[in-house]
Amino acid sequence: MSEGKDRGGLAGLKSGPAWGTAAWAAGILALLVALPLAAHRGFEGVLATHWNAWGEPDGALPLWAVMLVPTAIWIVLVAGAVFWRAARRWRAAVLLSCGVLLAGEQVSIVRANLSHADWRDADSVLAGAVVTVVAAGAAGLVGMLVRRRPGSPALPGDGGPRAEVPPGERHVWLSRTANPWLYLLSAATGVVALAALLVGMGMGAGDPAAPLWLLIAPFTVASLAVLACSSVRVRVAERGMDVAFGPLGWPVRHWQAADIEWARAENRTPAQVGGWGYRLSGLGTTVMLRSGECLVIRAKGKDFAVSVDDAERAAALLNSLTGARASAP
Repeated sequence: MSEGKDRGGLAGLKSGPAWGTAAWAAGILALLVALPLAAHRGFEGVLATHWNAWGEPDGALPLWAVMLVPTAIWIVLVAGAVFWRAARRWRAAVLLSCGVLLAGEQVSIVRANLSHADWRDADSVLAGAVVTVVAAGAAGLVGMLVRRRPGSPALPGDGGPRAEVPPGERHVWLSRTANPWLYLLSAATGVVALAALLVGMGMGAGDPAAPLWLLIAPFTVASLAVLACSSVRVRVAERGMDVAFGPLGWPVRHWQAADIEWARAENRTPAQVGGWGYRLSGLGTTVMLRSGECLVIRAKGKDFAVSVDDAERAAALLNSLTGARASAP
């Protein structure tokens, strides 16, 4: 039995900038959620969130909105910067600048309302707003200087490898790949859903809780969907190929050996397939968990690729089991 190394998610995220981005996104998210909850005893359930030109509060929002609105904005920004191909060039600048801006606003709002029972008595946020805007602009300039590594080009599709399987022997190939960044994104969206649920449970009977369900439902679904695409286990044996998704190994996609026309190893990058996770593109279906080596098969006229280590050995075994053609079209 041949088993690929379990390096998957770390292989594409070993670089300092990638781990720094993940830590930055998680830190800002934690601050946006935890700060209002930690300081909520210092004020009532409604906080001043808008001030006029004279520094007097003239608008307010309930605690749950103060916590969840910037959190939702931040998650959308992070998801867009990571998964939207056109935004990859400006990812560092956007995440640094917007992260400082949202965090600074949250700190200023909580600090202004702290120890005031009535939101109309909140302190001015003028000084904090000026510092936040200046800091966000500086962070954006720093982000523009961050250099982006170009992805490695895909290998041309030449003939697929083949393995010699002696008669009477059974060979099995196993490999697993995980992406810690997708785990983090799943946890982040799950935290938002849980926080919204806890805030809703703490509301009184007369409080409008309906807006919270607009956050709980979609963020719960998003958390589970991202979790399912955060890791894969691939198994190649006589019966064909199985790809099990998520930490629980479910759902599972199966291809019969007789349906697989050919298999090969190929280098792919997120930019080529449109992002991370389960992607549909001109290259077919790709489960993109990290840049680099992928196992690519064609079955029933459709291409499927998955990020796994030791993909060439898996392709050789599949081609031997299925009697694939010597060269792929």
